[in-house]
Amino acid sequence: MSLLEKIKKNSTIKDSAILSKSKFFTDKDMITTEVPMMNVALSGRLDGGLAPGLTMFAGPSKHFKTAFALLLAKSYMEKYPEAVMLFYDSEFGTPIKYFETFEIDMDRVLHTPLTDIEQLKFDIMQQLADVNRGDKLIIVLDSIGNLASKKEVEDALEGKSVADMSRAKQVKSLFRMVTPHLNLKDMPMIVVNHTYKEIGLFPKDIVGGGTGSYYSADNIYIIGRQQEKDGTEVVGYNFIINVEKSRYVREKSKIPINVSFDGGISKWSGLLDIAIESGHVIKPTNGWYSKVNKSTGEIGEKHRLLETQNAEFWNDILSDSQFKDFVSKKYQITYGNIMGEVALAEETENV
Repeated sequence: MSLLEKIKKNSTIKDSAILSKSKFFTDKDMITTEVPMMNVALSGRLDGGLAPGLTMFAGPSKHFKTAFALLLAKSYMEKYPEAVMLFYDSEFGTPIKYFETFEIDMDRVLHTPLTDIEQLKFDIMQQLADVNRGDKLIIVLDSIGNLASKKEVEDALEGKSVADMSRAKQVKSLFRMVTPHLNLKDMPMIVVNHTYKEIGLFPKDIVGGGTGSYYSADNIYIIGRQQEKDGTEVVGYNFIINVEKSRYVREKSKIPINVSFDGGISKWSGLLDIAIESGHVIKPTNGWYSKVNKSTGEIGEKHRLLETQNAEFWNDILSDSQFKDFVSKKYQITYGNIMGEVALAEETENV
C-alpha cells in the first residue's frame, strides 16, 4: 500500500479522495440563462452560467437586484423540473407578479419570512444539514442588507440606543458556515445586498455586511444604472453589472443589461458593442448596422438598431466559435503556467 493510499484509508473525512478523482474538482454544473451577457457576467462565457456556491447582487434600492436573482432561479428550476427554491424574505418587497413574470412555479417555492440574522442562520443550517449532494435546491435571500441582528432587536425592545457591534460578526458567521455546504452539496445561493458610499474625495460603492461576504462569496456584482430615454421620456434602464469579485470573470469588468418598461429584460443586451469590437458587426453609416461573414468577409444588409434586437440577427453570430472565443478572452480569467513564467523571468535576469 502506497503512502497516499494509506493516508486516504486513515482519513476520518468520508469524502476524502485522490485529487484527480475527487467529485468536488470535476467540471461545475453551470446553469445557462436566456440572456447571453448574463452568462458572461457569471462565467466569462456566452454558453456558461450560474455555478454552485454563493453569488451576490449588491446595489442601491430599485436596481433590479431581486429580478436578477429570480432570473437565475428561474433558469435553475427550468433546467431541473424536480428543483425547488428556498426563498428567504426580509424585505417583503417581492410581489407575486415578479414570480409570475419569470414564470416560476410558486408551488415549488418555500417562502420563509425573516426578522433577524440569527433566525436566518439557525434555519438555513438546519435546511442544509438535511439535504444531500444531488438534491436540486436553489436558495435566494432577499435581502441580507435589510436584516437586523437579534441584539439590535432586543436593544430596541428594551429602549436602548447603543450601537450594535454584533451584526457584522453574525453576517460573517452566517456565510462562514453556509459556504462549505453549498460547494460540497453542489448548490447555488443567490444573495441580494445593499451598498453604501465610502467616505472620501472619490467615494466608491461598498458592499454592506462587512468582510464576511467578500471572503465567502464566489461572485459579487455591484449594480449601477442609467436611464434609457425616448426623447425626454424615461422608457427603461441600462443596468451595469460591475464585477467586484469572481472566480471566473476578470474583476472590474462591466456587463450591460438593458431593461425596458414595456419589454422587460432585453435578451440581446450588450452584444452589439462586443460584436462591433470583434468585427462580426460593422456600422457602414451612422445609425445602421451590418453583419460580417468572418470566413468570406462578405458584408450583409443594413439594419437599424431595433432591427438587430432579435434571434434572426444574433443566432449565427452566437454560434460562431470565433465570437465565443473573443468573448471568453475578453472576460474570462485565464490560468497560465505560473511557475513557468517565474522561471522564464529568472532566466531572463541571469542573461
